[in-house]
Order: sequence, then C-alpha cells, then structure tokens
Amino acid sequence: MTKTFSELGFPGRLIAVEGLDGSGKSTQVHLLLKWLEQQGCRVFFSEWNSSALVKSATSKGKKQNLLTPTTFSLIHATDFADRYERQLVPLLRAGYVVLCDRYIFTAFARDVVRGCPPDWVRGLYSFAALPDLTFFFRADLEVSLARILDNRPVLKHHEAGMDMNLSSDPYESFRIFQGRIFEQYLAMSTEFRFTIMDANQRIEEQQGLVRKLVSTRIDLKRFAANPPR
Repeated sequence: MTKTFSELGFPGRLIAVEGLDGSGKSTQVHLLLKWLEQQGCRVFFSEWNSSALVKSATSKGKKQNLLTPTTFSLIHATDFADRYERQLVPLLRAGYVVLCDRYIFTAFARDVVRGCPPDWVRGLYSFAALPDLTFFFRADLEVSLARILDNRPVLKHHEAGMDMNLSSDPYESFRIFQGRIFEQYLAMSTEFRFTIMDANQRIEEQQGLVRKLVSTRIDLKRFAANPPR
C-alpha cells in the first residue's frame, strides 16, 4: 500500500510516532493524546505489540528466548493485523483521530536488522495504508540509553539486541543494535515522508511543535466529539 488513509478517502486520520527505544516518542504521543482529548476530539490510542490475541504468546516467546528472527517478525505482524482490522480501520471509518505508538516502520527497521529480507517484511504489511502523519523522534543513542536507565536499572534482553549475539555487554549491544535500527529509519525517512523531530530537546519544546504541526496538517474541528448543530 502506498496511499495514506486520507488519500483512500477515510474520514479519520492516523498519526504514528516512531523512534528508538528511549527516544521519548511514547511520552510525546501520550501528551498529544491528552491534548487532543482536551480539544474535544474523537481520538483513540493504539500501541505496538498490544493485541490481546497474541500478546501472551509474544511475552512467553521473549521470556523463554524461543523466537527466531522469522517468528519474531510473523508474530508482530499478526499482532498488527489484528489491531488493524479490529481497531484502526473501524475507528478511522468512524471519523476518529487514531494515534499509534509505532506502526509498520518499526517492523521495517527491526526485522531487517535482525536479518529478515526487506521485501519479505514489507510484503507482510502490504495490506496496511500509510499514516497521514508520521513523526520520527531522532535522539542520540547515548540520550536514549540514559533515558531508559533513568527509569529502570537493567536493559531488556530484546531492546538491547542480546538475542543477536552482537556483544556480551548489554550496553554495547544496545548501541550496536539500536544504531543499526537508526540507520534503517533514516533510510526510510524520505520515502515515507517522516516529520523528523529533534528528540534531544526538552519535552515541552517538542510537544509544542508536535501540537503545532498536528493543528496545521489536520483540521481538528472535523473531529470534535460533539460538533455544533
């Protein structure tokens, strides 16, 4: 699919946020969600790897280190397809603003870095329309790492890429793995028209710009929960 939901004639609009683990994208999208709710918009939030259908299987596979790059890719594609059909498309048809914490670009970056063929990965998600607006929160690797460690003392096995045997040191593995993902994002940024945000800036500065860009590119009055009669 090469068209956005707007170009396909959907009344709703989909906004996606992408970035490295620790880039601050989740903080930004939650702040945007609260702001849109305050504006009286019909808005819905969905996040990566959250489908009730497969979430427990994914969690079990990660904990027991059972997932190969291929099964890792397939199980996340199943998760996305379930949410796409049951949540995203119906709400976009109903005229909602849908916010996604990660979209298909996460798979395009992570799965390719894990060794899956790029064309094969993209084929898995060929049914999905493109977001109407995609923010890529570009943060320095050391900034992302510091933010993660501010919240918890230990890196997660898969976010550090420890399943790829890049390094026995989880911090060095994180730098290598996330650095490779970062390069994939940059390679996609022009193709998919990412709006690149400086994620090294203060949270308030980023959020102010996010709100301005959303207001400029999307007519929020069309999405009022209780439009005037």
